[in-house]
Amino acid sequence: MTDEGEDSIYLQSFGRRLSALRVQRGLSLEQLARASGLGEGEVRRVERGQRDLSVIALADIAKALDIQPADLMP
Repeated sequence: MTDEGEDSIYLQSFGRRLSALRVQRGLSLEQLARASGLGEGEVRRVERGQRDLSVIALADIAKALDIQPADLMP
């Protein structure tokens, strides 16, 4: 079990990783959101470390980025 501080640090690290991978692939937030079936605001909040993802949403984002879900882990 982690505390809130550790959760926040992990979410921020995950968000930075997601953002870096998105930019590496030349995708805008809107393009990634559309390709993954998520809302643009939702993707933005994940990248900022303000929201976590369900396993299904994680898989959808990985598929949109053409990577394995584990590749998103910081």
